[in-house]
Amino acid sequence: MTDKPQKFFMDPPEESGHFFDAAREGKFVIQKCTKCGDYQFYPRKICIHCGSTDVEWVQASGRGVVHTFTVIHRGMPGWREEGPYVAAIVQLEEGPRMTTNIVECAPSDVKIDMPVEVTFVDEGQYVMPRFRPAG
Repeated sequence: MTDKPQKFFMDPPEESGHFFDAAREGKFVIQKCTKCGDYQFYPRKICIHCGSTDVEWVQASGRGVVHTFTVIHRGMPGWREEGPYVAAIVQLEEGPRMTTNIVECAPSDVKIDMPVEVTFVDEGQYVMPRFRPAG
């Protein structure tokens, strides 16, 4: 019996710690600037819209639409067993776009502008937010 290959994850930067801690608790959070009110993802120390350092973590809706996607048939070690799978960019309801996977549906069912909602997948090293068809 062979062990399933481990998926490779880079260690997240310091700014992402709260994001992964929240995901472990089943919460989907993104950053919001307290000065200009804009949202951002991926996490940063400053607001990408106005340059303020006053950014906070807020609960996000967990809803969005598929902006673009590709179906991967031959992934890296640790992912090959998942194939084919969907890598996508989801336009979050709050505005930012997020690179993720679409799960809980056949790759052939994924469409541009398809409404999706967040779900969480325990990958061992991390709990990762993924998206599934809404509803």
